[in-house]
Amino acid sequence: MRRVQYERSGGPEVLEIGSAEVPTPGPGELLVRVEAIGVTLPMVRKVREQREPIPLGGEVAGEVVAVGDGVTGYAPGYRVTGLVFGHGYAEYALLSVAMASPIPDGASAVDAVALVRSGLVALGALAAANPLEGESVLVTAAASGIGHLAVQLARVRGASRVVGAVSDQVKAEFVRGLGADEVIEYGQESWGQPVDYALDAVGGDLLGPAIAALAPGGRLVAYSSGGGTIQAYDLLVGAKSVIGFQIARIAQRQPDLLDQWRQELWQYVASDQLRPVVHAEFALDDVAEAHALIEDRGNLGKVVLIP
Repeated sequence: MRRVQYERSGGPEVLEIGSAEVPTPGPGELLVRVEAIGVTLPMVRKVREQREPIPLGGEVAGEVVAVGDGVTGYAPGYRVTGLVFGHGYAEYALLSVAMASPIPDGASAVDAVALVRSGLVALGALAAANPLEGESVLVTAAASGIGHLAVQLARVRGASRVVGAVSDQVKAEFVRGLGADEVIEYGQESWGQPVDYALDAVGGDLLGPAIAALAPGGRLVAYSSGGGTIQAYDLLVGAKSVIGFQIARIAQRQPDLLDQWRQELWQYVASDQLRPVVHAEFALDDVAEAHALIEDRGNLGKVVLIP
């Protein structure tokens, strides 16, 4: 089978197409013929920052072609999506049953990778903020694969005012089209009226302005891999708080909640309350171009690879 690999860390240019044997599913695993792969900023960063090459995992969707020992609920022919921790940038991938979810009839593999993983993170970050009906929210990286869903889901979940934060005017227009009440650009001196909570996917130098944008008692949920430092005084002066969120923790400790969120996401799509947006689809051979788009923060919505 064909598989993306690399021999040294670096930018998109280090990625290449190699070959490997089709893997055999072990206990609790599904072998999936991959039809779509979601490209994410954390994976792009790992290629550049990890000292040693790692398997390119992430979101996949496709058809089950074989199952390992102990698997129940899935069989060859089932269509699934989920998170792969091993090699996922490939024509075939191994998917743990614990991370798998069925794709509803009528939905495509591209629909699935645009919605499920990113939507679960967006819903989880919202839940971590513990919002009250009618509170206001700020979403950073609001045009990203997760952010554009978070903007919509915050509204669905009862936010009275949704503010998107983006890097340029093109993204601002995109986020307004998703229903955001206000959109600010990162370089603005003021981020407008304070909000009750913020969902931050950027980190780094933007943590300070995001904290400053919170009203007294406000909460910031950090789910970024971008790092950053927060001064304790900035929290104390306004009785503000920062909450870290990681979807893997929910998957490990509350799988029933994860299943509930998956069902909610598909229901929101079916009722036209949520619209996943795919910025572009790239062939596997064009993986470097896909990574470059994400690294340059040029995407409006999800970027997908097609094996």
